[in-house]
Amino acid sequence: KSIPEITAEISRLHSLALASKLSAADLTGATITVSNIGSIGGTYVSPIIASESEVAILGIGKKRTIPAFDEAGEVVRKEVMHFSWSADHRVVDGASVARCAEGVRGLVEKPERMLLYMR
Repeated sequence: KSIPEITAEISRLHSLALASKLSAADLTGATITVSNIGSIGGTYVSPIIASESEVAILGIGKKRTIPAFDEAGEVVRKEVMHFSWSADHRVVDGASVARCAEGVRGLVEKPERMLLYMR
């Protein structure tokens, strides 16, 4: 697909999602899948690629508060969330997945950065 075709499809899916009208067909054929087990209380997941069209899958656990040390060695509250990635190495190399994971981490930790990508 061309960039304009992908843009049109994302806009179509976005509109349907906002109206809660996505169909099962709209949710199939993904290249990357996000599985949010945190929404049902899960903390860790070992995601597997279950579809021929998938190249990668991201499993997201629930957010937890844990004790951690700050730069001064003091105990502080820290929020953590585990992200687990799996990828088809016949299609994408591990370094590319690691760069993608780092980009996602940066956006989750500083969501205001997403404004740079929004219209």
